[in-house]
Amino acid sequence: MIVPANMLSDDALLGMIEEFVTRDGTDYGDVEVSLEERVAQVREQILTGKALIVFDSATESTSIIPAEDLQKLQASNQS
Repeated sequence: MIVPANMLSDDALLGMIEEFVTRDGTDYGDVEVSLEERVAQVREQILTGKALIVFDSATESTSIIPAEDLQKLQASNQS
């Protein structure tokens, strides 16, 4: 299920984005990018529809995914 960003409080959205950008294994390449910049980049992607907030009822968890990955996610849930 897609969760519209405007359904979350500013604090909840910020917390979700910060958790996403600080996960182990997140790679931003050779250039160091500040937490604030990473948060701003992901927030912009969510607001422009390039990234989506999704809720998985099976695991009762939320995640942020690229919009282009939605079809892959839906296909795997139907299997």
